[in-house]
Amino acid sequence: MLDKVIMAVFVMISIALLLNLWRLLRGPSLPDRILALDTMYINSIALIILYGLLMGSPLYFEAALLIAMLGFVSTVAVCKFLLRGDIIE
Repeated sequence: MLDKVIMAVFVMISIALLLNLWRLLRGPSLPDRILALDTMYINSIALIILYGLLMGSPLYFEAALLIAMLGFVSTVAVCKFLLRGDIIE
């Protein structure tokens, strides 16, 4: 039963990733594109965690944690660049 649920959630998150990709490519403004990219990395983290549950390996959880940290730092850096025009003061 759990395998069927994980596959259904895989499909749902994959559809969400495709919709985020569409928003990234067709976004009317730069903040919309940044938000789409931020949501894409969150969805990719969810896919990695689901794959880790399916395979039963804790290695995927560590990879998801690394991607989460890098995604947070990159989102903060891009937002700071948009606000001030410079990342490092």
